[in-house]
Amino acid sequence: MRKQKNLKSIDIKLLDEIFEMGGGYVLDFSNRTFSEFFNEELGINIDDPCFDVDGTSKAKRLRFYLRQANTTDVIKVLLALWEYREALRRRSGKDETMAEAKAEFFLLINKLGGKPPEDIRQQSTPRGFENLSDEIAMNLLNKLMAVSALAPHPRGFAFESFLKELFDANGMDGRSSFRVVGEQIDGSFDMSGETYLLEAKWTSKPVDASDLRSFNAKVEDKASWARGLFVSDCGFSEEGLIAFGKGKSLVCMDGLDICEMLQKKLSLKEVLSKKVRRAAETGKPFVRLRELV
Repeated sequence: MRKQKNLKSIDIKLLDEIFEMGGGYVLDFSNRTFSEFFNEELGINIDDPCFDVDGTSKAKRLRFYLRQANTTDVIKVLLALWEYREALRRRSGKDETMAEAKAEFFLLINKLGGKPPEDIRQQSTPRGFENLSDEIAMNLLNKLMAVSALAPHPRGFAFESFLKELFDANGMDGRSSFRVVGEQIDGSFDMSGETYLLEAKWTSKPVDASDLRSFNAKVEDKASWARGLFVSDCGFSEEGLIAFGKGKSLVCMDGLDICEMLQKKLSLKEVLSKKVRRAAETGKPFVRLRELV
């Protein structure tokens, strides 16, 4: 039996954005077509009064359904809505404007135990970036998705192992976690003849200034030429980045950076090189990949 995995508030906010659920609407559905879609595509009577607990609008009924349905049915509904959304977008000839949200949707479906839509995986390589082979990129992406499905304790160790494999696949000589007196370093790698120390975190909240300062101190305590890469799956709080300041020895990546990088089959070495250059130009340790593409 599949273990029930409930949607969190942040997941609902993501779905609100993707399926345009502001003002009580859902995509371009009318009340009639919304009912027909659920009946014909999913065999669900979305007009049943049991779904009106929070209100009768299409968005409120959908949110209530997603919160109380079993995981298998939630995945089925989300993928059906995604297919409908993509059909609308293709017919209208509109370009995708929500690359970040798409990456998050990809991760959500996998976290729930489903198979993400194929179209999310098919990303072209932006100009100015090196390619990663289709096989390597897909293999690493599948492993990242597997890590996301683990329980918190084993997930942290699996994430570090995944990152070492990612560095090795990009010819960056990854080294597993090691200890020096009084501290733990999650790993290291080589890029263009320079050594980078690694800090990797997979937590439920974005990394704050104290974590950034702590790792920066470890890096600066080593050789003067050492640099650090801080990888946080949940990202970095804006307040933390501001408090941490500019001109440090770190560059940062979040989970969406890695997911989008692998979807687009980009070389990690090229992505980090561009991050380092932007950090040198602006003093900012964290510039999102989508801003570099």
